[in-house]
Amino acid sequence: MNDETQKKTYRIALLDDDPAIREHFTEIVTSGPDYDLCGSAPNIARARDLVVRKNPDLVLVDVGLPDGSGIDFIPFVKQQCDAKVLMVTSFGDRETVVSAINAGADGYLLKDSTPEAILDGIAATLEGGAPISPSAAIYLLEKLKGQGLLTAPKDYPDAGPLTTREIELLELFAKGQSYKEAARGLGISPLTVGNHVKSIYRKLAVHSRGEAVYEAVKSGQLTID
Repeated sequence: MNDETQKKTYRIALLDDDPAIREHFTEIVTSGPDYDLCGSAPNIARARDLVVRKNPDLVLVDVGLPDGSGIDFIPFVKQQCDAKVLMVTSFGDRETVVSAINAGADGYLLKDSTPEAILDGIAATLEGGAPISPSAAIYLLEKLKGQGLLTAPKDYPDAGPLTTREIELLELFAKGQSYKEAARGLGISPLTVGNHVKSIYRKLAVHSRGEAVYEAVKSGQLTID
């Protein structure tokens, strides 16, 4: 196999001040066969140096840091290189979510997301998607509604409408529930939830729960309070 046909290995950098969290996300990133953790930093000062030296393809960024906000670090990354920025934080409030997106974040996930969801989010971000945790997506939707940007429907490749159960599932995701919590709430197995999720993703042409909530609202099939 020549170099032209080999899969690319993406360089990923990590910014988080908690050593345990850095170790946790290091394990997640390195479990992906196409990802190389090119470095991690506990603060913005060291992260700046890391980005300059390593020129990563994607940077995972926390919000609350000892020497500032990770949101303020986003413009530096964008000016320095072509890296994507995926926020991975415990802050899920409206102001923080909207501020991060306005600053140029390419995605926004909460730290309590499953390893699988984090890996899916990394893949989606690198592919040009915008993964957003469902609870965070609600605030982005509110912002877009206020700006009148949810009026143009998307042309979905699979035009089949969402079923009642699929909409019920998205309503629970929009409230921040996990697969297991949603399964309990609906009285179905996690495997059945997974099958519904695959169907939802196919119908809405998305790759994450946050995007599914976003597109379902945008298409008028889901209403949030």
